[in-house]
This record gives sequence, structure tokens and C-alpha cells, in this order.
Amino acid sequence: MNPVWMPAAILLPVFGGALVPVLPFRKRIYMEIYLEALMLVTSLLVWGLIVQGPAGAIPVVKFVNNLSLSFRLDGCGMVFSGLVSALWPLAMLYSFEYMKKERHEKVFFMFFTMTYGVTLGISFAEDLLTMYFFYELLTLSTVPLVLHTLTREAVLAARKYLYYSLGGAAFAFIGLVFLMLYGTTLNFTYGGVLSEELSAEQTVPLLLIYVFAFMGFGVKAAVCPFNSWLPQAGVAPTPVTALLHAVAVVKAGAFAIIRLTWYCYGVDFLRGTWAQQAVMAVVIFTIIYGCSRALKETHIKRRLAWSTVSNLSYILFGVTVMTPLGLVGALAHMVFHAVMKICSFFCAGAVMYRTDKQYVYELNGLGRRMPAVFAAFTVSALALMGVPGLCGFISKWYLANAAVMSDQPLAWAGIAALLVSALLTAIYMLSIVVRAFFVSEDVGGAASETASAIEAAAGDVPAVGNAVSEAVSAGETGENGRMRLDPNWLMLLPLLVFVVFMILFGLGSDSIVGLFTDISNGVI
Repeated sequence: MNPVWMPAAILLPVFGGALVPVLPFRKRIYMEIYLEALMLVTSLLVWGLIVQGPAGAIPVVKFVNNLSLSFRLDGCGMVFSGLVSALWPLAMLYSFEYMKKERHEKVFFMFFTMTYGVTLGISFAEDLLTMYFFYELLTLSTVPLVLHTLTREAVLAARKYLYYSLGGAAFAFIGLVFLMLYGTTLNFTYGGVLSEELSAEQTVPLLLIYVFAFMGFGVKAAVCPFNSWLPQAGVAPTPVTALLHAVAVVKAGAFAIIRLTWYCYGVDFLRGTWAQQAVMAVVIFTIIYGCSRALKETHIKRRLAWSTVSNLSYILFGVTVMTPLGLVGALAHMVFHAVMKICSFFCAGAVMYRTDKQYVYELNGLGRRMPAVFAAFTVSALALMGVPGLCGFISKWYLANAAVMSDQPLAWAGIAALLVSALLTAIYMLSIVVRAFFVSEDVGGAASETASAIEAAAGDVPAVGNAVSEAVSAGETGENGRMRLDPNWLMLLPLLVFVVFMILFGLGSDSIVGLFTDISNGVI
């Protein structure tokens, strides 16, 4: 496939999404068909490019000197674009059902679709300037998604997300300027682009600017102390939070740090310096802090958000080890965590959509009424813990191996952090599973549920009777005459696909890890 399709893959969802509010869809199903077709065509273009392999540069806009917006597909970009293009059509399918209860659907789907193209722009970027341009666009396209419900909480969350992102981008821009001054090019080059002569004279300021740029891009990757925006952004609709926490925003931050470390500064310049120790210490602390906050959080989505904070720093830990094996672990966890976390968020969203329950203590017995949803959640929980046979074990294994083989004392502290995090993850994830399957629904929230039902019956007896009779006739009653609450296939199909991915990656990861190894060694 001709590399010219890279700009086409970016522009198709951007312009296709922009048309959603103005197209006269006579029925909602027509809008759904249009949007899903847009997602599938874009993903097919991306996978056509990936199958072809690395492609040459495609300049789009040229500025002064050698500055331009241009695209090129290399190994690292193949991983990120492949991840995005595999998950976005499934997220769109899920959102069709979920958004039925939300207002302003067309505006939501406009920005949701456009964000797909912007994220692909980050993955296809040939140089730091192009990536920075789309990185900023990603902030602008996702702020309306966080703001979607227009509640006070949504306004505050969107404001914090915007302020944090713009502040982080300012620090990242400083890194861009210094690479323009002390680099031979801004193009992503395996091993780095710093001029040996100039960097030798300015080692200390360059290391300081690396730390600034790392923390700037790290805002989207939710490193401490810039991570409070992520749990607060959970007020957005679940399809948004799932993509924010699993694919688009947070993974864009991790991807940018991979580019900065391996393809701009170069690990040979950074390895063994105080800058490496500083950023590694930050990510090790974030691993422990994130899972500790998840342990004490009772809101389902915020608990998963704090879990994301911890797991994102797994990726960054692999990057800061600064060895090829560490990069293998980082790439593996970037992909595998996306699948695990989007599955768990979609399960939480299905629970909230069907029951309006948002807290862990409200989930008692729901596993028997939503068996498919909680079965998928259980698989994702086990994978996040790192149980062998599932994908989470593979990435953690490579991260631990990289830390051991690096012979860095601080990396050994990282191994301890991974072990502590695995224990805390088991507690905060399995406590949800235990409540759902092994605690009676009559414990805790049953009294209030019964009272609500009585109040509804007193207010509208015919309506309640009709609802119950419809549920019984539809075959939605389970044991003890209680309604089955699993959602329809639009929500369940993505969950099934994610579960299959988690198992396949866990049992047969040789091929994809081989790809990561080639990328980490500069072969692709």
C-alpha cells in the first residue's frame, strides 16, 4: 500500500467526524452504520500500511529550514497505530448502546471520531514537531468529551485536564526547542539525534531539559505529581474514560516518552546519569502510589483510574531501564494493558448503564445477574494481576527480567514495586469479583433497592407491572425470579473480543514479542 494513505487514514475520521452534526440522518441506525463504517475503513487503511511494513516519509507542510509536518511509519509507530486501530471500532460499537441514555449524541460522536484521526497523527509522526502538533490537538479534541455531561463535576474535570495538559505541553516544548538547537535533526532516529560535539559541551542542561520534557509528556501518562486529572476525568461517559485511560490520551503520553528517550535523546547519552535515576525514581513511586490509591477508592471508575496511574508507570519503568529488553517490556505492557483496562472499564460501564450502581459496595450479588459482564471483568482482573496464561504476566515478566539484567540498584527497587503492586492489584480487583459472585445481593443494598421499588410501585403501579411482565416475557429473569441484567450484544461483543485477546496474547505471545524485540534493537 502506498505511504500516501497515511494522511488519508488521519483525515478520514477527522473530516468524517466533523460531518456528523450536519448530516441529516433520518434514523439513529443510519448514523451508527455511518460511524462504524468510518471506523472500519480507517482501521483497514491502517492495517494495510502495517502489513506492508515500514514506509518512507510523506511531507505534508513545509516550514522554514528543515521544519515540516510529515509522516513516516516505523516499528514503534506500527505498534501504537495497530493498537489504536484495533480497539477504536470496538469502542465505537460499545458506545452506540451506552450513549442512548446521554444527550448531545452527535456532538459526542463528532469529537469521539475526530480523536481517532488525531491519535493516528501521533503514531504516524515522522518527527518531534509533527508529534507535538498532534499531541496538542489531542488535548483540544478530548476536552469536549470530558466536558460532555456539562455537570459541575464535568466542568471542573475538563478544566483541570486542560490546565494540566497545557502545562505539560509547555515543558515538552522546551525539550523540542533544545533538540532543535543541539540535535542534528528532529526526525525520530533510533539511538537519538543529539550532536556529539554540542551535547558533550552542554551535558548538564540537556539532562535537565530531558527531565523537564519527560515530566511534560508524563502529564498525559499520569506520573506523580501530575496524575489527579485522570481519576477526576472519570465523570465523562464510559466510552470516553475507557479510551482516555486505555488507548488515546495516556498511551499517547507513554508513546511520546518512548520517542523522546529512544528516538531523540538516545539511551547511550542518558544511561547511567542522574537524569535516568531521577525519572526512574518518579515512575517507581507512581507505581506504588497509584495502586495504593486504587486500594482505598470505593467508586468503581475512579478505582480503575488509579489502577491506570500505576500501570502506566510500568510502561515508563521499562523505558527508564534504558535497555532493549526494557523497551520490549514497555511496548508489551503498552499493548496488553490497553486490552486489559479497556475491558475492565467497559465492564464497569455496563454495570453503571444497566443498574446505575457506581460504588464497589453496591455490587453484591450482581455477578449472578450479569454473569457475562463479570466473567469478562474477572479475566481482566486476573490479567492485571499478572496471572500466568494471560497477557499481563508476559509484559510483567519482561519488565522484571529487564530490571534484573540492567544491574542498576534502583531498578531492583522497581522489581519490589512491581511485586507490591501485583499484591495490591489482587486485593482491589478481586474484592470486586468476590462481591459480585460470592456475596449475597441481600447484604447491604437490598433494603434500599426494595424501598425504591416500593416507592416506584406506589407512584406508578401499571408502569412497574408492565416493566416486570416485559422482562419476564423477554426471558430476562434469572434465579429467584430476579432480572438478568447483562447488556445487549453491542456491549458484550467487545468484551468477548477483549477476553479472547487477553488469552491469546497470554498463551501465544512469541510473534508479537518478536516484533517488539526487533523494534527495541532498531531492526524495524
